[in-house]
Amino acid sequence: MSKQYETVIGLEVHVELATKTKIFCSCSTAFGGAPNTHTCPVCTGMPGSLPVLNKQVVEYAVAVGLATNCTITQYCKFDRKNYFYPDNPQNYQISQLYLPICRNGSVEIETAGGKKSIGIHEIHMEEDAGKLVHDEWEDCSIVDYNRSGVPLIEIVSEPDMRSAEEVIAYLEKLRLIIQYLGASDCKLNEGSMRADVNLSVREVGATEFGTRTEMKNLNSFKAIARAIEGERARQIELLEEGKQVIQETRRWDDNKEYSYAMRSKEDAQDYRYFPEPDLVPIVISDEWLAEIKAKEPELRTAKLERYKKEYELPDYDAQIITGSKHMADIFEETTAICKKPKKVSNWLMGETLRLLKEHEKEPEDIAFSAENLAKLIELVDGGVINGNVAKEVFEQIFDRNIDPEKYVEEKGLKTVNDEGALRETIEQIVADNPKSVEDYHNGKEKAIGFLVGQTMKAMKGKADPGMVNKILKEIL
Repeated sequence: MSKQYETVIGLEVHVELATKTKIFCSCSTAFGGAPNTHTCPVCTGMPGSLPVLNKQVVEYAVAVGLATNCTITQYCKFDRKNYFYPDNPQNYQISQLYLPICRNGSVEIETAGGKKSIGIHEIHMEEDAGKLVHDEWEDCSIVDYNRSGVPLIEIVSEPDMRSAEEVIAYLEKLRLIIQYLGASDCKLNEGSMRADVNLSVREVGATEFGTRTEMKNLNSFKAIARAIEGERARQIELLEEGKQVIQETRRWDDNKEYSYAMRSKEDAQDYRYFPEPDLVPIVISDEWLAEIKAKEPELRTAKLERYKKEYELPDYDAQIITGSKHMADIFEETTAICKKPKKVSNWLMGETLRLLKEHEKEPEDIAFSAENLAKLIELVDGGVINGNVAKEVFEQIFDRNIDPEKYVEEKGLKTVNDEGALRETIEQIVADNPKSVEDYHNGKEKAIGFLVGQTMKAMKGKADPGMVNKILKEIL
């Protein structure tokens, strides 16, 4: 009988905070930018330069801690983590080991298996390192310090997850909380949210944990799921062959769907941590804590309930719309303008999701304005354009955020409401299609559909279908 194995997973999630400037200096944190242009003596580690803490970093870290049910360490301080690596200009990283800002939190996830609470061991603040770029041509590595000193929080979970499904649910939950707080955009593709996966396997029923490996280089949820499946299979295979799993850091190659060893992680990897002498401890007063709490925006769970009550949206619509902070913002702004929540929801749930899928984009990438969507809804409601034309106009709004009123005017897309002109066209079509007229008179209701279609074709789709139906029935 083959053994049954259980996977045990814990995550270290790094999130780049959405501050305008770095954690210890006033350089820009903007993504992109020519190499080494967002730098100064502090974030390039020049001797004699001194760090000054960015207050906003503390506020974001506390806000995330409160939203994830953590205890806030009201007296906390920074430590130096010493290691030598070219992307680390000071030869140490300012982080928090002894007194992290948040501890003992949890978030609730929901998977096919039901609800489950995932523990958060701690959240600490730290600075990011620079980025090494290997130049194949010159066969050398060059370093870009733009990212050096960008503020991060590291969210360390307890080893409470047992499958890729739970891991993705946990990451989705964290991402939504952080996006709603405005603490980060959490774009995995830009590296503003990165997850390292600690994974071990053990026989079902065992109480001891197996030997774990840590996987890095995971920049999409799909890659994370594949890496978990791949590493689980690799460890089980080793155990089945009677070999041992080595504790090490592995790098996942998503193209080859394989992980390979980067470095072995000795338990006693000594970073020689000591309190950071250049920064004073942080004291978070009760007043300051209350102030941060009072500023907390409406989070998803509350928004979901409000959408169902206030806007009378079906649960499904509300789930999808609140599943993206950006989409929820567009929904609320558009509804505020046109006061038609269900219609706004229909456009977001229907055409918007369809086009996002077609262009392989995320809801966060929606680029059109609430004003233009509201104008389109008013055009349809006022009978100025019909449903088919509206879809065509919406594609332009989605692509280029055009003003629908101007576009409809310029392209001559308005519905023809001139009954005289319409009647003339319909009479001509009735005269041209005696067979369909005869079918209709012989009780074939469907024949009228053909005549409506011919009329819409003749009117280039710009007639009001209701009016066409009415006139056709009169003539017939």
